[in-house]
Amino acid sequence: MVFRSCWKSRHKKSRGAAVRPAALLWFCVAQLVCSGGALGEPKTVVQKEAEFDITYNDTATSVNQTIYAFNHTVSRNKSEGVRVSVDVLSQDFESPILFVVRQKQAVLSFQIPLILRGLYQRKYPYNHVGRTLCQPPTLVASETQYFFVDVSTLSSQGTNYQLRVSRVESFTLHTDKKFSFTASPSQPQYFKYVFPDGVDTVIVKVNSDMTFPCSVMSIQDIQCPVYDLDNNVAFIGMYQTMTKKGAITVQRKDFPSNSFYVVVVVKTEDEACGGPLRFYPLLPDVLIDAGNRSKDIDVIVTPAIKLKVYVMGMLFCLGIFLSFYLLTFLVACLENKRLCRRKKRECLIPANVSPAETGKMPASPYEYGSLADNGSTLSSEAITDSATSTDNYGYAERSLDSIGRSRLESLSSVEEDDYDTLDDIDSDKNIVRTKKFLYVADLSRKDKRILSKKYQIYFWNIATIAVFYALPVVQLVITYQTVVNVTGNQDICYYNFLCAHPMGALSAFNNILSNLGYVLLGLLFLLIVLKRDVIHQRALLRNDLNALECGIPKHFGLYYAMGTALMMEGLLSACYHVCPNYTNFQFDTSFMYMIAGLCMLKLYQKRHPDINASAYTAYACLAGVIFFSVLGVVFGKGNNVFWIVFSVIHILATMLLSTQLYYMGRWHLDSGILRRIVHVIYTDCIRQCSGPMYIDRMVLLVMGNIVNWSLAAYGLIERPNDFASYLLAIAICNLLLYFAFYIIMKLRSGERIQCLPLVIILFTAVVWGLALYFFFQGLSTWQKTPAESREHNRDCILLEFFDDHDIWHFLSSIAMFGSFLVLLTMDDDLDAVQRDKIFAF
Repeated sequence: MVFRSCWKSRHKKSRGAAVRPAALLWFCVAQLVCSGGALGEPKTVVQKEAEFDITYNDTATSVNQTIYAFNHTVSRNKSEGVRVSVDVLSQDFESPILFVVRQKQAVLSFQIPLILRGLYQRKYPYNHVGRTLCQPPTLVASETQYFFVDVSTLSSQGTNYQLRVSRVESFTLHTDKKFSFTASPSQPQYFKYVFPDGVDTVIVKVNSDMTFPCSVMSIQDIQCPVYDLDNNVAFIGMYQTMTKKGAITVQRKDFPSNSFYVVVVVKTEDEACGGPLRFYPLLPDVLIDAGNRSKDIDVIVTPAIKLKVYVMGMLFCLGIFLSFYLLTFLVACLENKRLCRRKKRECLIPANVSPAETGKMPASPYEYGSLADNGSTLSSEAITDSATSTDNYGYAERSLDSIGRSRLESLSSVEEDDYDTLDDIDSDKNIVRTKKFLYVADLSRKDKRILSKKYQIYFWNIATIAVFYALPVVQLVITYQTVVNVTGNQDICYYNFLCAHPMGALSAFNNILSNLGYVLLGLLFLLIVLKRDVIHQRALLRNDLNALECGIPKHFGLYYAMGTALMMEGLLSACYHVCPNYTNFQFDTSFMYMIAGLCMLKLYQKRHPDINASAYTAYACLAGVIFFSVLGVVFGKGNNVFWIVFSVIHILATMLLSTQLYYMGRWHLDSGILRRIVHVIYTDCIRQCSGPMYIDRMVLLVMGNIVNWSLAAYGLIERPNDFASYLLAIAICNLLLYFAFYIIMKLRSGERIQCLPLVIILFTAVVWGLALYFFFQGLSTWQKTPAESREHNRDCILLEFFDDHDIWHFLSSIAMFGSFLVLLTMDDDLDAVQRDKIFAF
């Protein structure tokens, strides 16, 4: 093989000696590569000395190769970008033009037409390409560097092209200074940022007025090559897709050179950002015109918060919740002072007064059985002497002479399941529980000791559930955070990137810290309940008749379970916010379901202690709710079969629960249920038109069925994407309905709400309203793509550290704590009222 070349160098002699060895070497390689396409044809290599900001119009063929030689001065203290722009004026897709840019420490090559691939191997050609050259750092103060642009093709026909090399004057971004530019799939852009002195963390914000085309922003270290194409931008560094907004927090410790590149790439398709994927014929090797996909973009780099802001945020979070401990202590002191004054008055009673005159007689602390603790928030159950109480609601005090069972008689170890503790020889359950007007005394006849053990199981079960549930959750979210840190993929987690403050390995420490309120206030509630429990047990040991025969029966197991659930809600919500996404959203909602269920059980337990559900039944039902929550998240989106099955189960469960509540558990689901239903309909509706026996109960259940049937119909018609929140809305609606019914019936029965519970109710209602306002701000949503979710991101609004969702955490934890206190104190006015005078509704 004979190679014939004609070397036409226009270099100055002084430059020729420096350039010729490298040029000759590249010439030999190019000849070997190109000669395969034009075997036996002579190859002409022309090297031209080129200049910046000049457009070169030329023609490339298989028999000629053009080398453009450039030089520029590189300074260690100044970064200057160089951009190569190429236009090809013909449409020869079979033999593209190859452009190779050779630098001192890097080589960049691309072909035109540039073929970029999308989904399903779709191919999009681009005839205009613009690339920024990588600028490796120099060790000397200033030096002249050379680079060459080689143009070659295997096409036998001439292909016209335009080449322009220009300097990027604004290659270095400045702090707090916005810079605007335009990018496209074939013309990516990247810029350099250097950390100024005293700044260790910055937030890179990228904005655009255009939703589409979809784009990617990336943060990469200062090294060559720079990955700035759609098919390789995810290879290194941190990256995220974006439509209108994007933000990445960058820390100096992650970049040894104290600088980094901000890379912006426009994707070939919009599917990754939730955009439509246009229909194209899926034919092999068919090139598709992508149209105009240019996007105008603004970038600004702002300093992140300093250490003192972190300290202020943590101190604020601790202070706001520890203040509740201080307030609780002050209220407890006032209550104790009031009780001391009462005891002094009692001491003034003459010693020769008989028990009958004082209204107190020895009795067994195990005579009654029921649940539901009461009392003021911090008082000792407000155990008031019935002889001095004026809250009798118009009823005459009944004699307490009937209390006489020996305390030792109940000390044998028995379980409620061994036999029915309501002695049928005294009163048949069917007679007692189906009376038209029921009193608490009718539904608190079982042995108190056994019921206390029954309701303590609620606490021990939820504590066990919490341990086994939390351990794998913590392990999983740590793995999520590790994956985010290692891969740099910011699309895995749905943060509010405009207010995500990192600490250590955590990407959004503020969202985790704001959950501290659930834990601290849950612990405070447990301490309040413990104090009440201790004082109540002491009253029982003293045979205090108010504790034995008056007020709502006291059982604290459900309260302990509620406090534990509130603490676990804080822990699991923090775990969810380590890396929030749709796969772990159930971590944030599981104990919300439990809290709603436990609150409804506690409300029902207050007036129906003998027939309340056992812990095993309650937690089994809650496990079913969580199971459906997981199914809905995974399979519920757009699945008609799932929504039909769920709606049917929802309606059937509502009807079964309504029957259970209406008949106070005195019905049986067996083979004769249909026959009994037909009999009731015939006797009460056809044979004679008689109204319901229990009007109040019927009103509640009719309203409950209307609400639940409406929610089931809404779910079946709309099929909301956020199934977990939809399920939580069902639980909250039922809880609010039952709570409103309880308050109305309490007032209808002639009872009143004391000052302290009333203040707590009003305060809690206001806090719930504010909390829901911040909740519905929607700073992110995993129902959409990560890029669409970032459109909802907002800056911090409190202490430059907390965002709207953090305030939701603060307020909702306070509101839940207040709601628990309402349940604990709302029946304090009944502590001196005998149980056969307290209505059960």
